[in-house]
Amino acid sequence: MGDLHGRRIVLGVTGGIAAYKAIEVCRRLVDAGAHVAPVLTKGALRFVGAATFDALASEPVQTSLWDEAHPIPHTRLGQGADVVVVCPATARLLADYRTGRSGDLLTATLLATRAPVVVCPAMHTEMWEQPAVQENVQVLAARGIEVVGPEEGRLAGGDVGAGRLADPDAVVAAVEQVLAGGRRDLEGRTVLVTAGGTREPICPVRYVGNRSSGKQGHALAAEAAARGAKVHCVTTVPEGAPTVPGVDVVTVETAAEMASAVARLAPAADYVFMAAAVADFRPVEVADQKLKKADGPPEIQLEPTVDILAELGRRRSPGQVVVGFAAETSDVRQNAAAKLAAKGADLIVANDVAAPGVGFGHDTNAVVLLDADGGEREVDLGSKRQVARAVLDAAVELRHRHGAGECVDP
Repeated sequence: MGDLHGRRIVLGVTGGIAAYKAIEVCRRLVDAGAHVAPVLTKGALRFVGAATFDALASEPVQTSLWDEAHPIPHTRLGQGADVVVVCPATARLLADYRTGRSGDLLTATLLATRAPVVVCPAMHTEMWEQPAVQENVQVLAARGIEVVGPEEGRLAGGDVGAGRLADPDAVVAAVEQVLAGGRRDLEGRTVLVTAGGTREPICPVRYVGNRSSGKQGHALAAEAAARGAKVHCVTTVPEGAPTVPGVDVVTVETAAEMASAVARLAPAADYVFMAAAVADFRPVEVADQKLKKADGPPEIQLEPTVDILAELGRRRSPGQVVVGFAAETSDVRQNAAAKLAAKGADLIVANDVAAPGVGFGHDTNAVVLLDADGGEREVDLGSKRQVARAVLDAAVELRHRHGAGECVDP
């Protein structure tokens, strides 16, 4: 996640069948460190229970203007919020919000806040396509309200069409973007990210691999998409890849498969981030049957895999920024500097995977950034999304510095 730690989020839930997905949104926001204050309408309580949100959120559910000691709860909620999120937002909520009608605690809170607002419409296709509903959404968007979704997909009635609530990942990503000030410095750019550790088969069961979880690469893909880029994420860990608008996930397993995907996608990319831990060697021969313990230790002859980063450095497109990664256990700067020179990359992101909380499997990371112009920057221990933000900042600055027409947000 991004900069959600300590942020106060009012999560409004209205009376639609998609209300059950708001439970997952609540959980993800809290897991990211946000303080979530849930506000449920009477209609929402027909679909989900207050006890569920009481257990998951940061404070008890509120449902009425009159059921707490504070005489003006909507003012307290509205003034204290960093952002107000309505998930799902029904047609009625959209109409009330557009016209300024205050019929319950949630609409009163929306009218009483100066914080940014995110609404996530969800309803049946026929309702969503009604001109009145579309006009309400357009008016709200013109007023600066962030509208997320809806998507096309299977609906509650069993049919398929537009109106399905946006995926929880997309909702959380939108909240992060709003809180980050809506930075869109990668609008119109194409970004290629690799993630995870390749698996080089020995037999149908066993393989040569490494401990990479793919989390840092996935964080880069999500952050780039949030900043407006079209993202291709080539990953060996598809179950952890971001499922947000703007990210195309390509699943691979071996170094050869990753090299093929990168060769296909890299020519059109403005930025390439080789965050994957690609195996340096693979077995020359792969057994077609499971190797048995009773047959004794196998003799495995290895051969080098293709050096994807070096190939990128040699064959880059004009203006393209190529970023490599170096997971080290000693002499981090020296080894990273040698890799930067040898591979022809523009930037190397190096970390000491033997340090506490850093590298493989962790949700946190700490890195040093070395660029081809001799620049160096340390990024202290933080979430992998925060590290991703720093890496993207450095890459955008490099592209701008080298005259590729990039604009850098202040």
